[in-house]
Amino acid sequence: METELLKRIRTSLEDDKAEDIVMIDMGSRSSLCDAVVIASGRSTRHVMSIADHLARRLKELGYGNRPVNGATQGDWALVDAGDVIVHIFRPEVRDYYDLEGMWASQ
Repeated sequence: METELLKRIRTSLEDDKAEDIVMIDMGSRSSLCDAVVIASGRSTRHVMSIADHLARRLKELGYGNRPVNGATQGDWALVDAGDVIVHIFRPEVRDYYDLEGMWASQ
């Protein structure tokens, strides 16, 4: 079931033209978060922009300051949205780390 936070994250990612958005339920697998969201940006600049916009929108929606890690390099940015961790990759970096494959096999 998609929570309000997940809906808002999906909307922000879609508004910024993120590609291949995948949501993975982590409720029974991890105490770290309830869900992981993985998306792709077309370039380093696109990845950085998606991450920065998501963090800003979440703050504006009342979720407080959301840490963004890795956005300065632009290959892989992580937005810690509390109960949801959002990974935004360039496509070739996403393929290399294959987080979907890692979590799907569990």
